[in-house]
Amino acid sequence: MSSTESPSVSAASVLPRVAPVRVGEGERLRTVALPGVTLSVRSRPPAREGLPPALYVHGLGGSSQNWSALMAALDGVVDGEAVDLPGFGDSPPPDDGDYSVTGHARAVIRFLDAAGRGPVHLLGNSLGGAVATRVAAVRPDLVRTLTLVSPALPELRIQRTAVPTGLLGVPGVAALFTRFTRQWTAEQRVRGVMGLCYGDPGRVSPEAFRHAVDELERRLRLPYFWDAMVRSARGIVDAYTLGGQHGLWRQAERVLAPTLLVYGGRDQLVGFRMAGRAARAFRDSRLLTLPDAGHVAMMEYPDVVARAFRELLADAGGTDGREVSGRDAVRRGPADPTDTTDISDAGNPTDITDAEKPTDTSGTGPRGAADGASATGSGS
Repeated sequence: MSSTESPSVSAASVLPRVAPVRVGEGERLRTVALPGVTLSVRSRPPAREGLPPALYVHGLGGSSQNWSALMAALDGVVDGEAVDLPGFGDSPPPDDGDYSVTGHARAVIRFLDAAGRGPVHLLGNSLGGAVATRVAAVRPDLVRTLTLVSPALPELRIQRTAVPTGLLGVPGVAALFTRFTRQWTAEQRVRGVMGLCYGDPGRVSPEAFRHAVDELERRLRLPYFWDAMVRSARGIVDAYTLGGQHGLWRQAERVLAPTLLVYGGRDQLVGFRMAGRAARAFRDSRLLTLPDAGHVAMMEYPDVVARAFRELLADAGGTDGREVSGRDAVRRGPADPTDTTDISDAGNPTDITDAEKPTDTSGTGPRGAADGASATGSGS
């Protein structure tokens, strides 16, 4: 079953009565209806007018809550919003059931186009990092800077601890996993995921642990919860198998925006060794490595990541004090003169070429998937 097939549960009938999503102190939550998708967006009132806009994109199984600590740390620096990707957090499934990396990127682009806030400082974690990379590559006019925390970019030699996430996308595995873990409590699932995603799970406060358990219990009541997880995991695996101009590494090379890369030395899902390759692939990059961090550095060390982000903004400033945006970069020439992806479709500016169908990758070696701070016990 493809990640783009129609969902088994229609989007119109997947809104049962469940507990409300938690909204932290100083945060607000709103719903944005767009063509084909409805998104829940978390934000904080800007500290002052005129701050540059930022958008945060979470990983597989995560939500906008994954960015709450960093959003608070960047108060007064950016006017930030964090989106719940379709089928995650408080966002219902997409109407077309497309959970591919391209499908998620299309939802982000539709939101940015509708909001008219671009170019933004775009931040992504894991799956959200892959999504943000694709957005920055195909719509550079929307991206001022790019910050990627443990981005889910293809690895030839994946870590054993990341294998379960990739297997989740294999037909039938999710059903087996669900039966096998039926007796697991929400607390057990959350502990398992935090042990996988955090370099030191002991950094999680009792209050944060309780919030994570409450959120998981809420999501498990949603009939589309596993569908969104499985199809998004499959979408990552599909994206890993792509070659040519639609491959994620090729798209990373096309990114024009100044880029901050954040990798954790204890990341069990995205190999720390990939940091060097990423730094070489993104043309205007700077690298932050945190030896004690895991897969979600923005949750583990928000102040450190915030400081690096502020330095990125300072580095991205032009000689006239104006930050360089993706739109300015486009005027300097295309990233890849051989690329034929249309990013200026005036008739449908949110359209991305659907490149998620697997292509023949004979001889490229095994591929895997990795992803974010979910609370499912799936390993990502």
